[in-house]
Amino acid sequence: MIGLGYVGLPLAVEFGHAGFHVVGLDIDEKRVSDLRKGRSYIQDVPTGDVRALVRDGKFLPTSDFSLLRKVDAVNVCVPTPLSKQRDPDVSYIVSASREVARYLHRGMLVILESTTYPGTTEELILPMLEETGMKVGRDFFLAFSPERVDPGNPHFSTRNIPKVVGGISSTCTQVATRLYEQRLERVVPVSSTQVAEMVKLLENTFRSVNIGLVNELALMCARLKIDVWEVIDAAATKPFGFMPFHPGPGLGGHCIPIDPFYLSWKARASGFEARFIELAGHINGHMPEHVVDLVAQSLNGQGKAVRGSRVLVLGVAYKANIDDTRESPSLDIMATLQDRGARVDYSDPHVPMFDFAGQRMKSTRLSPSRLRQYDCVVISTAHAAFPYREVVRHARGIVDTRNALRGRRNRKIIRL
Repeated sequence: MIGLGYVGLPLAVEFGHAGFHVVGLDIDEKRVSDLRKGRSYIQDVPTGDVRALVRDGKFLPTSDFSLLRKVDAVNVCVPTPLSKQRDPDVSYIVSASREVARYLHRGMLVILESTTYPGTTEELILPMLEETGMKVGRDFFLAFSPERVDPGNPHFSTRNIPKVVGGISSTCTQVATRLYEQRLERVVPVSSTQVAEMVKLLENTFRSVNIGLVNELALMCARLKIDVWEVIDAAATKPFGFMPFHPGPGLGGHCIPIDPFYLSWKARASGFEARFIELAGHINGHMPEHVVDLVAQSLNGQGKAVRGSRVLVLGVAYKANIDDTRESPSLDIMATLQDRGARVDYSDPHVPMFDFAGQRMKSTRLSPSRLRQYDCVVISTAHAAFPYREVVRHARGIVDTRNALRGRRNRKIIRL
């Protein structure tokens, strides 16, 4: 397993439970050290599972890529960020593939799981591996299988989320399918790596576009003085042809804010303009700024300016009850508030501390006296652990972006 993050570590643990001897490769020495001590740094992977697999010799975390010469299958689960120009950054894929090519041997199965644009596996990785003189489908096998991870989901995990897989050849698909079938509950073969690559982008583009639509509807309803949440709830009673999405402060996580732009980049390269993707990205990307405007509105009602006011942001993870802050809109809200001169703190029971704007920030412990110190409280991520009754009782102003205070009528509450 190359890459022991939110995708690679859960999959490594599943293969270990299936009886495989798993080599976990990562260039982060601290991450490797923690895993060797049996410590998990991912909320959905119990430390007890990691400790047991390491103790029983089923899982070997390491940074020694030479161990690739001993493995039969390689799953590449490395990051695929965007550049500042929103172009795909496949440098991690290239680096990992070079290491695989260096130790490629006959019979090896190579599967890319990192989200990327259609054509990456065949156009980028395959030539690197075939430079060794070996032939795909005969000497080695190459496939793509999109990761599907939903951190904090109590119902779906790596094992029971259906696994799509497409190979360079039908034989590659069969070999990769057989591997996943050893542990995962359902494997869905498709005709090619390009189809498998496009599946992941469709899934997240679908969510991005629909979230963009409902965020725009929320802005529209605010102008029309209509409760957007009531509109959505009523529309959701339709038993067909409608799926409810909910507005929020923006997009977060590694997938939805990023993956659609891999697709739009590939479309532009082919002379096609992906208008829905770009428009949804524009709307979703401006939601944190809209939240800050609502904070300013709340402060104006108290006769105060943003500059110098104390603001508390509840929730810095990108969704409730997880510790993942990647691409979280809360960070954009905090940064914009600071740029406007506000004094900003945060409270999140799942993120006790993190690095922000060049400083180490610690989560604020909520209490009535502490809440009274803030001029405005922003509910950015709804957490069951937050005492909302205390927030309503003691906060001077509230901006509720997640409808966490559903049903509460109070003049100090401003809803998205």
